[in-house]
Amino acid sequence: MYYNEILSRIARQYKVKLDTPYEKLPADFRHKLMHGFDDDLVLPWRKEDKPFAGVLDSVKRMMENAESEERREKFEAYQSERTCTACHGTRLRPESRVATVAGKTIVDVMAMPVKDARKFFEGLLSASESDKTLRPLKDVLKEIVKRLGFLDDVGLDYLTLDRSSGSLSGGEMQRIRLATQIGSGLTGVLYVLDEPTIGLHPRDNERLIATLKQLRDRGNTVVVVEHDAEMMRTADWIIDLGPGAGREGGQVMYQGDYKGLLKAKSLTADYLTGRRRIGNGGAGHPSIRHPQFLTISGCCEHNLKNITARFPLGAFTVVTGVSGSGKSTLVDETLKRELMRRLYHAKAKPGKFRRLSGVELIDKVIEIDQSPIGRTPRSNPATYVGFFSDIRELFARTEGAKARGYTAGRFSFNVKGGRCEVCGGDGVRKLEMSFLPDVYVTCEQCGGRRFNHETLEVKYGGKTIAGVLDMTVAEAYAFFAKVPRLAAKLKTLVDVGLGYIGLGQSATTLSGGEAQRIKLATELSRRSTGKTLYLLDEPTTGLHFDDIAKLLRLLLQLRDAGNTVVVIEHNIDVMRAADWIVDLGPNGGDGGGRLVCEGPPEKIKACPESFTGRFLAEG
Repeated sequence: MYYNEILSRIARQYKVKLDTPYEKLPADFRHKLMHGFDDDLVLPWRKEDKPFAGVLDSVKRMMENAESEERREKFEAYQSERTCTACHGTRLRPESRVATVAGKTIVDVMAMPVKDARKFFEGLLSASESDKTLRPLKDVLKEIVKRLGFLDDVGLDYLTLDRSSGSLSGGEMQRIRLATQIGSGLTGVLYVLDEPTIGLHPRDNERLIATLKQLRDRGNTVVVVEHDAEMMRTADWIIDLGPGAGREGGQVMYQGDYKGLLKAKSLTADYLTGRRRIGNGGAGHPSIRHPQFLTISGCCEHNLKNITARFPLGAFTVVTGVSGSGKSTLVDETLKRELMRRLYHAKAKPGKFRRLSGVELIDKVIEIDQSPIGRTPRSNPATYVGFFSDIRELFARTEGAKARGYTAGRFSFNVKGGRCEVCGGDGVRKLEMSFLPDVYVTCEQCGGRRFNHETLEVKYGGKTIAGVLDMTVAEAYAFFAKVPRLAAKLKTLVDVGLGYIGLGQSATTLSGGEAQRIKLATELSRRSTGKTLYLLDEPTTGLHFDDIAKLLRLLLQLRDAGNTVVVIEHNIDVMRAADWIVDLGPNGGDGGGRLVCEGPPEKIKACPESFTGRFLAEG
């Protein structure tokens, strides 16, 4: 209201119509509107007349004063990064940029990938034997070469030394920390790694495993939480938990060496021995026989070498390649951003490309990632998928609710009246610990049930609203079997393998894989247009073989409805099930960014330049 009045005053004073498109306003007026008016301007609700500071200053001030992360993110959408014109992105003063060693400035060295920097310093170390100017630096050069070698050994040879830490993936950060530990030379240490193969191509897994063995051979203990088959084969000891997930798990199914695991009775052993398999292979889907393509050409952002990539519509496509080959740059930074810009007028700037064709054949783009479905204890699968409102309606129709005059709102923990006011319907209370992370404790008033005593007196089928939320999805599916609308949505969750999670389970306790499958189940429960493009980045992260099999069935179900599914992935079983593979590489960094091969899995297998093809053929 306040800013609308300001704009109205400005428009009247400068005789500009409010409905005039921004690009058609006079250039001088546009500049003043963005950067402020130096001349007097009569503004509303001010004690004295002051010049308007401009839209940019107002947005900056509101972002700085934003109290919530969501509001701050809203204003950050109006910002974009630009290279500093003074230092040209080097972060150094001119005096620091002129000093050279062996003809290289510090800017030149920092722009090198790890593998090139290693060769450069190895050359200096060799020269120090005869070069008097370099001889005093011999010990320093040895240390630099050793540390670069550690980064090279864990598969990070493609990273440039000046790469921003904020642009690194979780797997890359983990491997950098691993390289640091190798360099420390410690012994008798217990190392615990959670999914270290995240984002790694099978070729890079070999180097990671060699690094872990190196830590072990120094007298350390290495404990790895992992689902990768190759990692299991090389392990000295395996602990297999199960038999299922959630309330159905928590038992030790087997512990011992790999050979013993193959004889065990567990889901893990079933997939390792081939008694169960992930998918039946793709490449036979009808859409591949007479394909229409979404084609993006001239991609040259970061290390992409002016490539053209095709994605067949109505098919399941896997984009793969070794770490750092340009997969995320192609799909996330270029294709997705351009589609979001065209279809939803998003502001994020896409990577450099020449042309995108086939957009008219899709009407919606949906990104399904492993981010949480909610950030508070109040968020849960029932609210996210959208059937909690149906459950509340059922309770409102009971005789007990009608006699008390309760409506559906009474059974919501987001509205005052029926919820427990001590915890605000969260079921837990947050204790702020100053310099430590916040701690959540069960609400002493409601005992974690979220509702007050009066609300819990109403029952449906012998269950209170809290009792229903405490059910697992599988239990709720049986309980509401005679309610078609509810049963259909619950069945979708059961089909994706989430029958074990609780209806009211806090979103903050769900894993990334569980959150992702809840999102997929939500999409499957909606009416499909058959023209939707689904984008997923490493969806198998943190998933067991059986979970991957369920995930794959979901993705193929979306494809069979006529939609297009594009996945960035390294899992060989997922690649085998693909209709089409876009293989980038052949290496990472400057050695990548090329289209090695594209087509059905059989074509990738036959490509001699493809590392992916080699592993597909071996499997």
